[in-house]
Amino acid sequence: MELEQEANNFYKNAKKLFFIDGVGAILSAFLLGFVLVKLESFFGIPPSALYILAIFPIFFAIFDFYSYQQKDENKIKLLLKGIAMMNLLYSLLSIILAIFHYQTITFLGWIYIIVEIIIIVVLAFFELKEVKKLNNQNSTFFNLFNHT
Repeated sequence: MELEQEANNFYKNAKKLFFIDGVGAILSAFLLGFVLVKLESFFGIPPSALYILAIFPIFFAIFDFYSYQQKDENKIKLLLKGIAMMNLLYSLLSIILAIFHYQTITFLGWIYIIVEIIIIVVLAFFELKEVKKLNNQNSTFFNLFNHT
């Protein structure tokens, strides 16, 4: 009974994380692809870099909303780990592009990039923590049967 409840909690938590990640990805794509482009003089990030960064959250949102619909626990675990890793790689790409354009990025631009990276890394941490929690539950469950 307790194991079933934990599995149900994982499913609910994973769905919440996919939803939060997806909505955040849509917001990032909108901010990067429209708002920051229009306000380039305030942020100093070239539109070409903003468009590159905006493409990824669009795909992440599609991935998140696909993942949100899944029911299989093993598939959800894999998808949750996948989006967490993609988020971390996206954060790395953001840092690389920011360093590449460091001469033009303003203080507000750096604030935006740093805040976005912090939010993404924290979200990825919770996604990986949820995957690890399920892995620990499964290993504990199977270890019950491995004692000889």
